[in-house]
Amino acid sequence: MKIYLDCWPCFMRQALSAARRAGAPPAQQREILEETMAQLQALAAAATPPELGERIHRLVRERTRHPDPYLESKRAATAQALTLYPELKARVQGAADPLETAVRIAIAGNIIDYGAAEHFDLVETLERVLTAPLAGGGMPALRHAISAVDAVLYLADNAGETVFDRVLIDTLGVPVAYAVKAGPVLNDATRTEAEAAGLHTVAEVIDTGSDAMGAPLMLCSPAFRRRFDGAALIIAKGQANYETLSAVSAPICFLLQAKCGVVADDLGVATGSVVVKAAAALARFPAA
Repeated sequence: MKIYLDCWPCFMRQALSAARRAGAPPAQQREILEETMAQLQALAAAATPPELGERIHRLVRERTRHPDPYLESKRAATAQALTLYPELKARVQGAADPLETAVRIAIAGNIIDYGAAEHFDLVETLERVLTAPLAGGGMPALRHAISAVDAVLYLADNAGETVFDRVLIDTLGVPVAYAVKAGPVLNDATRTEAEAAGLHTVAEVIDTGSDAMGAPLMLCSPAFRRRFDGAALIIAKGQANYETLSAVSAPICFLLQAKCGVVADDLGVATGSVVVKAAAALARFPAA
């Protein structure tokens, strides 16, 4: 997905938020915003939002010499999500359709996104997502694909959201490779956050070989690209994975909340929609 002019204010907000979290004084915050604007003016027409986001967050880390400005927020989100884990598991176990309920729970966790907003309500979001209509039309294809494949590549998004992903992975019934970022960027999950959420007990935790948001394949490691190319089913969580992979021909099912109007428009759904979107390559798994 390309960068739209509507993305520019969001990048500036992210830069300022990250700089403040890193403890930058006001003069340095201004310098970071000025450099961010220069990056925006110089960006390539084909760049995706996560690719530019990677540059901005790297800039903040380098200028402030803070290796992970969102570290405490990631820890807090994971701790909060873990308190909900027993209830989330119980909801799946008591559901008439455990798979769809687990998918909805995974999508509910996608609200933990400091790239989209500074505040969120996990409990309110869970109740909303469990009953909201599913946009995107991808649930039948996902259901059939899960029944037809021997393994799943699952692309992670944010820390804390990892706990909600764990509930879905518990339900899939096939081996899962769970791909996190190779280094800190925004509040995205790295191996540290995945293991704190217990993902290593239900999946093989791997990384993309990159600290870019989403999975821009040209920035990912050869090892990850081989896993990606060989996957029969890829579950991609969150907006950044959609932004970087929506034009890629691969058997991907995107699970996300369309928190941003630009992403919602690209998907053809209303802002705030709960989305299960199957890529064209999943057409070989027709509805059962």
